Amino acid sequence: MSKKYIIIALLLSSALATSQTSAGEYVIKNISINTEYADFGTSYFGNDSIVFSSPRSKRSIVKNIWLPNSQPYLDLYIGSIENNGEIAGKHKVKGNVNTKFHEATVAFTKDKKTVYFTSNNYYHNEVKNDTTGVLRLQLFKASVQKDGEWTDIKKLPFNNDEYSTGHPALSEDGKKLYFVSDRPGSFGKTDIYVVDLKEDGTYGEPKNLGAPVNTKGKEMFPFIDGDIIYFSSDRENGLGGLDIYACKMYNTTISKPLNLGVPINSPNDDFAFIKKQDKGYFSSNRKEGVGDDDIYSFLRNKPLEIECTQEISGLVKNKETQENLAGVEIKLLDKEGNIVKTVVSDENGLYRFTVKCNTAYKITGDKIDFQDDNASITTINDIVEKPIEVALALAPEIVENKINIENIYFDLDKWNIRPDAAAELDKLVQIMKDHPELNVEAGSHTDSRATEAYNNRLSKRRAKATVKYIVSKGIDAKRITAKGYGETQLTNGCTDDVECTDEQHQMNRRTEFVIVSDKKEDDTK
Repeated sequence: MSKKYIIIALLLSSALATSQTSAGEYVIKNISINTEYADFGTSYFGNDSIVFSSPRSKRSIVKNIWLPNSQPYLDLYIGSIENNGEIAGKHKVKGNVNTKFHEATVAFTKDKKTVYFTSNNYYHNEVKNDTTGVLRLQLFKASVQKDGEWTDIKKLPFNNDEYSTGHPALSEDGKKLYFVSDRPGSFGKTDIYVVDLKEDGTYGEPKNLGAPVNTKGKEMFPFIDGDIIYFSSDRENGLGGLDIYACKMYNTTISKPLNLGVPINSPNDDFAFIKKQDKGYFSSNRKEGVGDDDIYSFLRNKPLEIECTQEISGLVKNKETQENLAGVEIKLLDKEGNIVKTVVSDENGLYRFTVKCNTAYKITGDKIDFQDDNASITTINDIVEKPIEVALALAPEIVENKINIENIYFDLDKWNIRPDAAAELDKLVQIMKDHPELNVEAGSHTDSRATEAYNNRLSKRRAKATVKYIVSKGIDAKRITAKGYGETQLTNGCTDDVECTDEQHQMNRRTEFVIVSDKKEDDTK
């Protein structure tokens, strides 16, 4: 009989962030330190101080630090954080960090001894424009002394005069530096990148964070809070201009960006989000501000919840006929084997699950008169792999009260269940689960070697081991009986007086299964 198969194809789709942010979760305030020009880009210096960008005098400036306008140039200032979110004692940072061009957006190490910051490409009193005459942004590093002075200013080695690099942010453990660049290979106008900070002071190769963070538009101002990255983007379906988004970062995946919503976001540009616990700051050029870009403080009333989920969908088909198959029970199991969800393929053979990202699962398919099978899958976000198949073979037929599975065989003088035997016994288990009315006898045999009495005992041990395995798979012990036949039912002529090969003797060391209407006494006891 030719075997038939059912194919279950699992198609992975992108992750969907499930939480939403309502207006009632945030209380925001335009702080009094703002000027009529651009004030933005706050960064924590320890727990009590804030560094930010602010104009120094009425000279030419870049509104969003990319293109010039008529406002003053930006310098870096520092102030102390007050309980009500205000920033007091504003003064310029110490050292030769502020130049005649722009300085903005900084990130400090936890020990407050090192700072990364953005500045125009002006270094050692030399202006370096790109080949089109544009003065690009570059990333710099400085040491911070005990008195707050920034010294030993250096350009980072992955800068390039031909493109901009800026907006630094550090990972929680200080081992990764995130930044923004329009370098070749970017998805859009500006992308967020990450680079490893090595223990010897060198840098790894910058890597684009890719989708779903980066798009064909602008992604800017990253901030890392544990395993969550906040950033601004002008991607489609936002509220307008730059919106602030949050993603949860896993070992190998990143959740779909969650728009923080109103009042953090507005129809205008909203960016440079930072936080500690339930308080923080962001910047915006919304209409109700007092200047161009303003700094806002916020208080969040409840924690942000981001859960990365994605959809697994599939189509169940008969492999031989390619017809869609309805009514197949599809189970989703976790790595411990617990059933998470169960669905049934619809009239078109379709099914789907919503599952967690970056999680190991097992998929099984089950249908009466078909054998169970399974496939392992680890979900990944926004990456499409080739479909994963789970094949269900048509269950063995029952012919003249005998279950048509392969006999199971034993090694010489042994009664343990071999792996090849277990595979056949699993088929029997499936049949008995699908047909609870069936009662089965397991009849075990030996070859002709050894004495008749010994072989009788050996066959009973084999029958008992067979029944024990079947019962361990969830079959009621009352439905399966054991019978030891010794060497009384040889399948060939390999009797005591006949010389046979090991392969020929092997054919007699077996267990066969027949359906019985009444349960027989177990003679293995």
